[in-house]
Amino acid sequence: MKLKLLVLVLLSSCALAANAHDACMANGQASAEMNADAGTNPAAADRELNTVYQQVLLKHAMDKNFIRKLRAAQRAWLAYRDAELAARYPDPDPRTAYGCVYPDCAAGLKARLIHARISQLRMWLVGVAEGDVCAGSLPIVGDPD
Repeated sequence: MKLKLLVLVLLSSCALAANAHDACMANGQASAEMNADAGTNPAAADRELNTVYQQVLLKHAMDKNFIRKLRAAQRAWLAYRDAELAARYPDPDPRTAYGCVYPDCAAGLKARLIHARISQLRMWLVGVAEGDVCAGSLPIVGDPD
C-alpha cells in the first residue's frame, strides 16, 4: 500500500513538473518583454552605464589621479556585481535549482545593481550641494539653501 502511494506521488510530481516546464516555456517571451518594459533589462542598463562612465572620464580627463582611481573602482564594482549575482544564485545549474524564473530574476537583480552604479557615477557629473563636507572629489554646485 505504501509503495503504491509513493509511486502515485512520484508520478503526480513528474506531471506537475512537466506542466510547470511547459508554462515556463510558454511564458519565456512574455517575461523577456516584461523585463525590457520594466527597466530590468541588463543590456540596456549596461549601455547606459557605459555612456555615463565615459562622460565622467571625459569631464575629469585632466585629473589623471582621479581617472586612475575611478578605473580601479569600476573594475572592483564589476567584480562586486558578478560576485553578488553568484552569491544570490550559487547553484551550478541555476535553471534547475531556482526554476524557470531564474533568468528574469537574475536579469532584474543585475539591472538594479547597474542602475545603482549609474546613480553613483552621475554624482561626478551633476555634483553635490555646496556645504557637503564629505564631497571629496565630487564637484560642488549651487547654494546650500
